[in-house]
Amino acid sequence: MAASRAIPLALTGALIALLAGCSSVDVSAADTSTASARPTAVTSPTASPLPVTTSPTGSPVGQPVPEPTKATARTETAVLSIPAIGVEDLRVVPYEGTTDDAPGTAIQNRGVAASPYGEDGGVGPGEIGNYLVTAHRLSAGGPLRQLPDLREGDTVVVTAGGRTYEYEITETRKTSFRSERSLSEQRAAVPGDPGAKATQAMITISTCATPEDDAAGNFWRDEFGNPEHRIDKIGVLKGE
Repeated sequence: MAASRAIPLALTGALIALLAGCSSVDVSAADTSTASARPTAVTSPTASPLPVTTSPTGSPVGQPVPEPTKATARTETAVLSIPAIGVEDLRVVPYEGTTDDAPGTAIQNRGVAASPYGEDGGVGPGEIGNYLVTAHRLSAGGPLRQLPDLREGDTVVVTAGGRTYEYEITETRKTSFRSERSLSEQRAAVPGDPGAKATQAMITISTCATPEDDAAGNFWRDEFGNPEHRIDKIGVLKGE
């Protein structure tokens, strides 16, 4: 019995030794061969972007062309005609500012009309709000010398950006340079009514009241030589 038990014990020991020997086998070669058998990922070349075709306007083909902004209308030089008083093709030069400030006066001194736009100015031709136009009455050729003779119902024509706008004079106002309230009324989106929301396109054409002020003994002048009062003709857009 003792001999028969020794054989299985011997076999068991040999098996343990064999397994122990397997645990120390170098498997680096097997790993290497396995790695070499693995497929290598293929990276495709980076695709080059296709050239973008543009239209004559500079916008990519297939994309909508942006509409002109209001600022474009406000910054474009216009032409003013008032048949009733003989004004024909008077240039109206826009600038960012307010009526009869330094830039506006400098423009008027060139013998043309000036039109302010921006936070304290007006709008462009045909736009909802107050299109402000100022020019000299006596100096620089006096382009608006006959403005006081303009009457209700008379027509004012403004051409800008290939469009023609026809206004009809509806009233006459007077502005005082020495009154902030009066100035705000002149420059309001609805002439004469500061704070009111504009619902239609209007125009204010303004020139100095120098002869009238001088006749009344009022010789006050501002830093640019403007008298206290200005004569304003207000109109409403009637057609385009």
